[in-house]
Amino acid sequence: MPQLAEPATAVEQFGCPTCEVPAGSTCRTRGGKVAPKYHTPRFTLVPQLRAELEVKTPADRGPGRAWEMGPAIDAAAPEATTKPTRVGYARCSTAQQELQSQLDALAEAGCDPVFSEKISTRSKVRPEFTKAMDFARTIKKAVPHQRVIFAVHEMKRLGRGAALFAFFAGMAESEREYIRQKSLEGQASARERGRHGGRPKVVDDDMADYARSLRANGVPVPQIAQKLVITSGKNKGQRPSVATVYRILAEDVDGTG
Repeated sequence: MPQLAEPATAVEQFGCPTCEVPAGSTCRTRGGKVAPKYHTPRFTLVPQLRAELEVKTPADRGPGRAWEMGPAIDAAAPEATTKPTRVGYARCSTAQQELQSQLDALAEAGCDPVFSEKISTRSKVRPEFTKAMDFARTIKKAVPHQRVIFAVHEMKRLGRGAALFAFFAGMAESEREYIRQKSLEGQASARERGRHGGRPKVVDDDMADYARSLRANGVPVPQIAQKLVITSGKNKGQRPSVATVYRILAEDVDGTG
């Protein structure tokens, strides 16, 4: 994969999803200093850098010094593409077995990057498998609408037991996060159109004020319920329940009304 002449400049065209600095500024640490390297969800927004494990902050940005806002620039939009990111994983059990046929097949399938290791299926810790999974999650976090495909030459390369469980658990986690994000986007869109969700209100503000005034004059709650009429929704024209009236009055006492 061709490397950029000025990777830091390309990275700083985007804001950082992790430390939330704007475009034009370096990443910062939690302690308020210039980070020694850019956060992964940020540099993976640059297509040519997505396969990198880290991108260091140049010396002229002063890593370790107190962080200061850089020059303001217009943030670049993440590249919109329908081409999925394919993350490959190759494994064989012993040093005598060869990996090249798997690597060739994954490369032909368009996988980039490809993580590989020679390690037994009995091993509970597989460093390259963990790196591959982390990389796939990072891409999905940085570019949520980007399709990410985790590819192996054969399912048995995932092994048995812990590793296979970790793979399916990781995929389920990514799917849950995607569904959650789409749900939040849908809720935000509905709010913009004036739809706030939840159950429709049975009692409007005018009815609530009337109920409180009746109660202040000593009218019993059951009688208050008989004096109110629901004006909208599927229960339009009906009386609210005594429990509903009690809830209105309780909100007034709790200071939440």
